[in-house]
Amino acid sequence: MKKNSPKYFFLLIFVMLIGSVNLFAQAQTEKVMKQAVEFYKAKKYEQAEKIYLDLVKEGYQGTSLYYNLGNTYFRDGKLGYAILYYNKALKLSPGDEDIQHNLDIANARTVDKIDVLPEFFLFQWWGTILSLFNLTGWTYITYIFFLLLLICIALYFLIKKQKIQRTSFFTGIVVLVFLIFSIVFTVVKLNRELNVKNGIVVTDIVTVKLSPDENSNDAFVIHEGLKVQLEDKVDNWVKIRLHDGKVGWVTEKNIGVI
Repeated sequence: MKKNSPKYFFLLIFVMLIGSVNLFAQAQTEKVMKQAVEFYKAKKYEQAEKIYLDLVKEGYQGTSLYYNLGNTYFRDGKLGYAILYYNKALKLSPGDEDIQHNLDIANARTVDKIDVLPEFFLFQWWGTILSLFNLTGWTYITYIFFLLLLICIALYFLIKKQKIQRTSFFTGIVVLVFLIFSIVFTVVKLNRELNVKNGIVVTDIVTVKLSPDENSNDAFVIHEGLKVQLEDKVDNWVKIRLHDGKVGWVTEKNIGVI
């Protein structure tokens, strides 16, 4: 027992050091974020943008970071980037009313108004339910229903009282139905995360080409803030699709990926 004591002691020291480093890094990040907020309040938007973007480049993610960056871009008149980061924030926190409100205000200022055919009401309901949570949220919900189902099964087999068995049986059926639905929503959400990519036009005016070539014929013109679907990539060219079905190619510098 004594021989192992130094090993456990150094392990404890190592864990404490790692924890201290994480706490220090978190404190520094919060300090930097507060500084950015002060710049924002003082209407020094470029300084605030730089701080937020530095955090993004360092790999930091988060609803508040993206939301604050979107607000900063909006105040600085950079509509495309504002809409981009509002969408990034909404992707992490679907259903957030503040983000959706600011995104709606920003979208109202875009030039392009794409006419989209109204969806069948069942598809609208499906999309609304799917957007209630992000992928992580649906995954957690699936785990919860799975655990509840295991509890119902355990109660049914371990407790021999007829009333409890009946209750656990019918409760288990209801939980199973919800579990199946949550699995379906999780799989669909995962499929969209992996296969469906959207972007925002971040340049004032962009001429869309018929093919990934600068000398190609012009297809149509789009403006900053427009949301597009990204379908393919060739070198530094990206194939985009508008909600009305139009397709073309633009250079990737004109698009911010959500």
